[in-house]
Amino acid sequence: MRDNHLFFDLDRTLWDFEKNSEIALHILFHDLNLHLEIEDFHVFHTEYKEHNALLWKMYGAGKLSKEVLRSDRFRKALASFGVHDETIIERFSDGYVELSPIQTALFPQALETVQELKKSGYQLHMITNGFREVQTVKIENCGLAPYFQELICSEDIGKNKPDKDIFHHAMRLANCNVTQSVMIGDDYEVDILGANAVGMHTIHFDPERRFQETSSEWRIHELNQIPALLPWIFKS
Repeated sequence: MRDNHLFFDLDRTLWDFEKNSEIALHILFHDLNLHLEIEDFHVFHTEYKEHNALLWKMYGAGKLSKEVLRSDRFRKALASFGVHDETIIERFSDGYVELSPIQTALFPQALETVQELKKSGYQLHMITNGFREVQTVKIENCGLAPYFQELICSEDIGKNKPDKDIFHHAMRLANCNVTQSVMIGDDYEVDILGANAVGMHTIHFDPERRFQETSSEWRIHELNQIPALLPWIFKS
């Protein structure tokens, strides 16, 4: 199995982005005394997520820089509640980048699964659209780092998943081809269709069972299903 390579997405696949992000936002919300301006954190959180998702799509399409993304998601969310203080916006933006990556919540069986895969001889890598300085902190703090060889970040090559170039770049770094490669991720369009477009095998991680109507080569709801699937995938 030394010649078989597994490429994982990080956020929402192994690292529980939603849980870790909410913890960080909640801490900052109170540290910055925003509870005095905005009565309900959960209302703010919902507003923030809407702006953040839209801005990430624009970033992925190359329509704005990461610096603008980092500040505007808070600027726009806070403006919805009449908060326009640039000092607060800057402190929120900087604080989130520092605090969110050090949270350590993983999806159930994430660590145990990668340990088993590594022990079985698979070579593990990550392909992420996240920022390298942030993603590196995440994988170090949550205990994933020892099990992965290559960390491929979209900003390193200026292309985001699902662009074909990032998958080709990842396989060149890992010194493997499509028949030796499986992409594992939660985002159907970005991870699965993107990898399929270059001929890679794929496993779609869908813990909330939201994609029953889509066509995937393989779909799982729990990460510990991966080891049993791989022999069938590589045999095919």
